[in-house]
This record gives sequence, structure tokens and C-alpha cells, in this order.
Amino acid sequence: MGSKNVRSLEREPAALAMRIGVVAAEAALATFARNLDVDDLEDGVDFQGAIGPAEWPVFSLVIDTLAEAAPGDRRSLDERRADALNDLARICMAAKTRPGAA
Repeated sequence: MGSKNVRSLEREPAALAMRIGVVAAEAALATFARNLDVDDLEDGVDFQGAIGPAEWPVFSLVIDTLAEAAPGDRRSLDERRADALNDLARICMAAKTRPGAA
């Protein structure tokens, strides 16, 4: 007695939200790679100056979410953002290697 209203696990709200998150992460990483010169990284990164206004909302949402300071975290925003970029790259690589990734 199957119901047509039963959603597959891939269509569950949590799964869809995760897929949207991966898409946002991939877009943010692509934006970073496309807009920043590796030679300029030694002097620090002016994220908002390097990312275009059309791409800034998604990029800043992803990076600032990943760079959020935990209680007692004494790292500077730049240090947290550098770690966030590493996290972002790991998220995107994991999404590409998991079974069923598009």
C-alpha cells in the first residue's frame, strides 16, 4: 500500500537544504578562485574588494558562516577566514567524491 505522497530521501527538506548549501559552497569557492590573484595572498586578502558585487552576497554568507568565532576563539577574522577557505575547499571536494554527487 504505497502512497504517492511519500517523498524520496533525496527530496526531503533537509536533503534539499544540504544540496543548496553545497551549491552555495561551490559557487563561493569558484568566485574566490576566479577573482583572487595568488601573488596577492601574501599581503592579506581584501575579500570585498576582490569579489564582485553580484557575487559578494553568496560568497560572504558562506565565508562568514564558516569563519564564525566559537566562544573563546582568539583568532583574528583574517585567520578565521583563512581557515574557512580551507573548510570550503574540503566541503567542495567531499561533495564531488560522495556517491551520487552531480
